[in-house]
Amino acid sequence: MYRERRAHSGLRCVWRREVDAGAVDGEVRVVPDGCTDLLFSPGDGRLFVAGPDTRAHLSAESGALHAVRFPPGVGPSVFGVPGVELRDRRVPLDALWGPVDALLDRLLTAADPEVVLARESVRRLRESPPDPVARVIAATVARPGGVAGLADGIGLSERQLRRRSAAAFGYGPKVLQRVLRFDRAVALARAGTGFAETAARTGYADQAHLSREVRELAGVPLGVLVGR
Repeated sequence: MYRERRAHSGLRCVWRREVDAGAVDGEVRVVPDGCTDLLFSPGDGRLFVAGPDTRAHLSAESGALHAVRFPPGVGPSVFGVPGVELRDRRVPLDALWGPVDALLDRLLTAADPEVVLARESVRRLRESPPDPVARVIAATVARPGGVAGLADGIGLSERQLRRRSAAAFGYGPKVLQRVLRFDRAVALARAGTGFAETAARTGYADQAHLSREVRELAGVPLGVLVGR
């Protein structure tokens, strides 16, 4: 069972997932979306961060998980490290924030742990706002012109753009563009859009191009990924 809810405007969403410990198909495929998540596992009292992925990650977590999802370019500033240091990693929260006993106590006694996570995340976000250039990069990275054109439009050198992008997103601009395009395509396909139309609307050369990208990033065909 997976449930997603809207959250504060600085967050992408809060979510909850439950997997029975004895489930045959208990593994969950987590695919790249450019986001960073803060997760709480009440079964064993763990708090950890899932960094931005470049490939599918198979999670065998059982029981309940409560989480906050940060939009691309936001999470690393909250956790106080460059995004590239979190890329493709699952990191204990206390390795980033230091002792988190007080937060853990609040979560273990909360009626709705997702609300506690969201409030703490928003507080931290206000104290450590993301690089303002990150929003511009995310909004314009898909435009024609390549890295040079993007850098020129923002007023940075190509080297500065790559460094700022890696710090904010965990990726350079080319990988970021690829991941965000993939995320948009998966969202359209899950909403019922035909695969050929999905490819056209998200900037792939054709459906075959979309299929190759999905296999590389998700490890399975698009139909399997979206349940068709």
